[in-house]
Amino acid sequence: MTKEPIPASAYDMDHAEEVEERRTLAVLVDNEPGVLGRVVGLFSARGYNIESLTVAEVDRGKHRSRITIVTTGTAHMLEQIEAQLLRLVPVASVIDITKSKRGIERELALVKVAGKGEKRVEALRIAEIFRARVIDTTNESFIFEITGASDKIDQFTELMEPLGLVEVSRTGVLSIRRGKDAG
Repeated sequence: MTKEPIPASAYDMDHAEEVEERRTLAVLVDNEPGVLGRVVGLFSARGYNIESLTVAEVDRGKHRSRITIVTTGTAHMLEQIEAQLLRLVPVASVIDITKSKRGIERELALVKVAGKGEKRVEALRIAEIFRARVIDTTNESFIFEITGASDKIDQFTELMEPLGLVEVSRTGVLSIRRGKDAG
């Protein structure tokens, strides 16, 4: 009877069965110099990736800012991220928007498309389907403004590629929860 060796540490354990998840975290922080650097440093020091990052002051009276972070990892890794964020002194709260049934996520993108003739007509037709607005136009190009879920923006840009996609500028994910309560 052969016994399997017991791992010496958590790093030696096999985590192949763990599935990676995408999460959106809303982090309410004190609005003071260096806070964003500390939050980003926490991710960097532990080898966690940030897929999207947006920051803005949300309460001038209390000097609070909201950092919205989209990241990917195993359930255990994501729990560790939340716990480590809460240990930072300027962090008031961490809300996992993805887990909330009341969570809403949106992104804004500006999409530049160059084209003439049929490609131009097709770009306008697709923009109408996706409810993208034309915010600038020349005889040879358009700039569209589109808002929605990240997947919607990805699909729109994929469809614009063969029609003359030139450039894309995205805000990153913004999030909020439905209902009358803050957070």
